Amino acid sequence: MPTYRDEVVVLRTHKLGEADRIVTMLSRRHGKIRAVAKGVRRTSSKFGARLEPFMVADVQLYKGRSLDIVQQAESLGAYGADIVPDYERYTAASAMAETADRLNESEATPQQYLLLLGGLRALSRGEHASRSVLDSYLLRVMSLSGWAPSLQACARCGAPGPHEWFVAQLGGVVCSSCAPTGSARMAPETGDLLRALLAGEWDVVDAASAGASAASSGLISAYAQFHLERGIRSLSHLEAPR
Repeated sequence: MPTYRDEVVVLRTHKLGEADRIVTMLSRRHGKIRAVAKGVRRTSSKFGARLEPFMVADVQLYKGRSLDIVQQAESLGAYGADIVPDYERYTAASAMAETADRLNESEATPQQYLLLLGGLRALSRGEHASRSVLDSYLLRVMSLSGWAPSLQACARCGAPGPHEWFVAQLGGVVCSSCAPTGSARMAPETGDLLRALLAGEWDVVDAASAGASAASSGLISAYAQFHLERGIRSLSHLEAPR
């Protein structure tokens, strides 16, 4: 039988039949995987709890025609236990998992796996504000997918910045000459925060004001959803940054 092993993050699950589940996972080496986990909804299942959303596992799978089959699962990181009971962590993790699930197979790289893994680990530990972890993840996931926003030079004409307008449809910040009527104008602190979120400068991120955090979250949400070409449902359940 053609079998293989990989490390995975569980993105979502849904029921199949009376006792099975279809599990969607982002793996380190095989991209996105959809597999059947047989019998995991029974109380006697040995690895059902290891295949819940936000869990990290070492799995062995059998290669099927349309869906693979999970044969074994060993827990590597039980992040869900610390994420699910906290509303802010849960909604942020849900938005991250939903975004990862939108990746095309060519975009589901080892770097994407490690980025999601790091984000879930940070959420589970409460290292930073949950919305900030999500915002940093969204900026980075867009960059890894080839949609890196311009946050310094004008995205349209290349004029050196910083600039005060942000237009998702044009690729990021734009100068006053390129900004369409009605463009969102940023405070300087918001621009600094966007750059810090992308670079992982957490001392700057953690010290940002509530107003800058809320403004940057709105711009990042608009940018990510524009490039994904449809809304991220989980974002509607997020509370505004405080």
